[in-house]
Amino acid sequence: MGVQEIVELTDTLVSIRTGSPLSYIQKVILSESLQDVKKTYDQIAIENGYSPSYLKNGAAPKLWNLLSEILGEKISKTNCRFLLEKQLIKSGELNQSGVQDTSEVTNIESPEGQVPLTSRFYIERAPIESTCYQEIQKPRSLIRIKAPRKMGKTSLMVRILDFAQNQGFKTVKISLNRAESEVLSSSEKFLRWLCANSARQLGLDPKLDEYWNEEMGAIVSCTLYFQSYLFEQINSPIVLALDELNQLFEYPSLRRDLLVLLRSWHEETRDLSQWEKLRILLVSLTEIDLRIDTIPYPFNMGLSVDLPPFTSEQVFNLGRYHGLNLSADELSQLMELVGGFPYLVRLTFYHSVLQQIELKDLIETATSDTGIYSDHLQSQAWYLQENRELAIAFQKVLSAESPIPVDQVEAFKLLSLGLIYLENDRARISCELYRQYFHCKINNPTPLNLTLNPEQERKNRL
Repeated sequence: MGVQEIVELTDTLVSIRTGSPLSYIQKVILSESLQDVKKTYDQIAIENGYSPSYLKNGAAPKLWNLLSEILGEKISKTNCRFLLEKQLIKSGELNQSGVQDTSEVTNIESPEGQVPLTSRFYIERAPIESTCYQEIQKPRSLIRIKAPRKMGKTSLMVRILDFAQNQGFKTVKISLNRAESEVLSSSEKFLRWLCANSARQLGLDPKLDEYWNEEMGAIVSCTLYFQSYLFEQINSPIVLALDELNQLFEYPSLRRDLLVLLRSWHEETRDLSQWEKLRILLVSLTEIDLRIDTIPYPFNMGLSVDLPPFTSEQVFNLGRYHGLNLSADELSQLMELVGGFPYLVRLTFYHSVLQQIELKDLIETATSDTGIYSDHLQSQAWYLQENRELAIAFQKVLSAESPIPVDQVEAFKLLSLGLIYLENDRARISCELYRQYFHCKINNPTPLNLTLNPEQERKNRL
């Protein structure tokens, strides 16, 4: 058995027995321990951005104890290859192709929302995770995660925060979806809200009035609050994560002030040692890159992470975690249909297992009003109908036989919805599911018809 095969089979077995997959660093330790020439824990730690003591005293012993419990034999770094290979082949939990028996799959998770930290259904997109883990440990680091909706941005963010916490860092997670309209109405209110939230999550009394100076303005006050209060009270590095940052872009004045603030934190405090404690993690849709106007924009700095769709191998592995053994034809058909989009792939497997429906039957009814994708497709269609110029741009892409140029702003909005891919500034439909569904809508007049003229739209609203 190959090293990668043993790691994957072990991960599946652990998921079955415990309900949670191996962590990233556990997979790395196992993979390196299976090699003919084994690296030391110190080497593994340095190469993957971990402290050697954490591996030697925490992650590695925990891994070997876990595997020993599951397999009923003492597993260690020196004997793991022989014992794992022997146990995995004869194990009644897995067959030799590494496929889990569907009847043993329990607690299938809904594909909606963030993938929990303990979920066996999180698929790593190497080397993205390890790169982010290494970057977040650097003083003054700034990571920008960008991707269309439902691509796994928040799921990656919480794993970076969890890694940081395991390194002894303090973390602050601010979701802009939770900010009330009143909070977003002015920079003063928003930045005070940001500071108060940060203090609370760090276990501190906000004490805003003691550090806020209205005459100096909100941007300077917020900066001094972090520098003179939070950094003085907290000795460890602090990771500030701002999720759903695109929510701010409907508020031009606040948008400008926040972007100026973030850029100043990243660039203008280089000579101030206190600011080495701060790491910034920004999560947003792809489309916001185009709304920069003349603002000093912070999104050309730091590490940029664009989350890609799943590869065929990743989709196959996710199928295994759901207890499905995809044939080559099934995998090819699914990849063509949904293009490797994480949410759509998980939705497919979720319904296949939960309703005991064969994959080919789900694919055949993909674009019907009763199909498993109907709610998602109707949501996409509604968004296009509410944005007529965007709908027109999308219809041009849909009707073209080859990739075509599209207005830059419209292209990135469509990209943020996952409806298109860009190839050298030319757009094409991202997957067959959208092509079939919207082609049907354009050629069959319905309330979601993208070709409605303004008078027809007015009548439909009435």
